[in-house]
Amino acid sequence: MHLKTLLAGLSLRSATADMETEITRISYDSRTTAPGDVFVAMTGFATDGHAYIGKAVAAGAAAVVCERPPEDRSVPYVLVENSRRALAVMAANYYGHPADSMTMVAVTGTNGKTTTTYLLKAILEQELGAKVGLIGTNQDLIGDEVVPTERTTPESLELQELFARMRSAGCTHVVMEASSHALALDRVYGIHYAVGIFTNLTQDHLDFHKTMEAYCDAKAILFQNCDVGVCNADDPWTERLLQNAACRQYFYAEHAAADLRAEHITLAADHIAFDAVTKDSRTPIKVGIPGGFMVYNTLDVLGAALALGVPLEKSARVLAAVPHVKGRVEVVPTPGKDYTVLIDYSHTPDSLENILRTVKGFAKGRTVALFGCGGDRDRTKRPIMGSVAAELADFVVVTSDNPRTED
Repeated sequence: MHLKTLLAGLSLRSATADMETEITRISYDSRTTAPGDVFVAMTGFATDGHAYIGKAVAAGAAAVVCERPPEDRSVPYVLVENSRRALAVMAANYYGHPADSMTMVAVTGTNGKTTTTYLLKAILEQELGAKVGLIGTNQDLIGDEVVPTERTTPESLELQELFARMRSAGCTHVVMEASSHALALDRVYGIHYAVGIFTNLTQDHLDFHKTMEAYCDAKAILFQNCDVGVCNADDPWTERLLQNAACRQYFYAEHAAADLRAEHITLAADHIAFDAVTKDSRTPIKVGIPGGFMVYNTLDVLGAALALGVPLEKSARVLAAVPHVKGRVEVVPTPGKDYTVLIDYSHTPDSLENILRTVKGFAKGRTVALFGCGGDRDRTKRPIMGSVAAELADFVVVTSDNPRTED
């Protein structure tokens, strides 16, 4: 592919590189750069890719895309305003814009993203006959094929490659988690979604965003790039989230006025049930996953499914038989034992409180909580989570949870 084709759609500040140069691959890591690659220099969390331009050129890079000219002006380069956005555009060009061939759905929010994606995938497959690609925290899926993942939302180059694989495999829909990091760092830049879903916003990732306002504003980017925004009307951050939204808005809630509401809620030890109410209908819903938070996780799925053409009664049929999501209120078999072991992803104060309150509501004996907080991440949530555990559990074990560079 010629460099000029790869750069289509980008506004270039200047260039010394020959636009007819044949490019074999895109690289943003000098350690994996090979002859014929174009190297995109980006500023990362710990390092600046511009410092590795020399290594990339020594490895055979045919051209460099950067935000400031290389120290060695003999290096063929293209100057852009934003290297991250440039990478996203170039990746889409390289793989032939695969997202344009599929119906795209993205879920953002602090908690509930993974459960939402799995439930919606099941509905689309069973009621629309769709082949669905899934991208998220647990794993990526191309239909039923498991693709291991390291990030909730991959870097734009890997993301477009994954979209291309999904397109080649015949996927008609993609349901993905869009993390705040991915939105803020332009990993999903240039992708337009049929539906964007907002679950909730509670404290997390303040090591990166610094303030809750900035955290919310990162999430808000999704709703400037989708057709329909399915949003939680009970969440206090929703108003700010939608200030600059460019989508049609559809609201769900338990308490506030909304397009879709949950009424007559029943919380049991092994399921939730409620009536899904719109201005025209009332549909009984039952999901075999316990916890009050599951009401919201179900409402957003129902709203998104409606936006994609699946009536409530058909979604209800799928949800009544949907299996548990791995790592989300997941029961560990303990045959012959008189205790129950649950695994849950709870990684924020709010999610930890939700799961512990759910357990306390049905536990016949003591509640023992074992949890940890990730290293090199938001330190301010740690004492809050400790306080929540101390208040709601009878016995607490605090352990390491991916300490990274922290000892």
